Amino acid sequence: MKNYLNTVIIALAVIISGYLLAKGYKDRSKASHSISVTGSGEENFVSDLIVWRATFSKKNLELKQAYAELNSNQKEIKNYLIAKGVKTEEIIFEAVDIQKDFYYDYDQNGVLRNTIFSGYNLTQSLKVQSKNVDLIENISREVTELIDAGVELSSFAPEYYYTKLAQLKIKMIESASKDAKNRAEKIALNAGGDIGNLKSAEMGVFQITGENSSEDYTWGGNFNTSSKKKTANITIRLKYDID
Repeated sequence: MKNYLNTVIIALAVIISGYLLAKGYKDRSKASHSISVTGSGEENFVSDLIVWRATFSKKNLELKQAYAELNSNQKEIKNYLIAKGVKTEEIIFEAVDIQKDFYYDYDQNGVLRNTIFSGYNLTQSLKVQSKNVDLIENISREVTELIDAGVELSSFAPEYYYTKLAQLKIKMIESASKDAKNRAEKIALNAGGDIGNLKSAEMGVFQITGENSSEDYTWGGNFNTSSKKKTANITIRLKYDID
């Protein structure tokens, strides 16, 4: 009876082991009947929104006088921009920054002897945001006219943006997906099969670089704002069953 029981146990162990091995082979075989491909989409576009920033400042021993001079500069700048064709609502003057400046008097040994107040330094930032890209771009290059008029203006390089980025991204996803599917079909055809159901889809990083530039892609996605003409790139990774 004992021998019989041992025989039954051994037989069951063999059957179970065979089942597990067969299932593992089947699952492995099934897993191998799939293909992963990466497709890409690329679009060139021209920015339709520009942001130009600048700062101007005035210094005076009297705070009230410094404010008056700064306000006079603000009016000159606003009138200049409007005369150039900029709309009033596109011009934004930000809060005034006030700093107290001091002159430090040291002796020949480098020891501070006295601290002398040298005046109030007031700085105000200006932002122009417009869809008239060419106009603002030209103005940002011609601000020396204001400097020649006595306005202490520091101009920064314009920033370029695109207001239809969401629509562009959808178009590129479609293009990249189509590219990935075409790649999968060709690979499957060369292997003597056909693609089956889509198992998964993953979108890669969305990148925007200057057109024809040598900018590197970044892990988090590059977003160029210094070039008016740009190139957007995106990748899509698809996984298909193979029939």
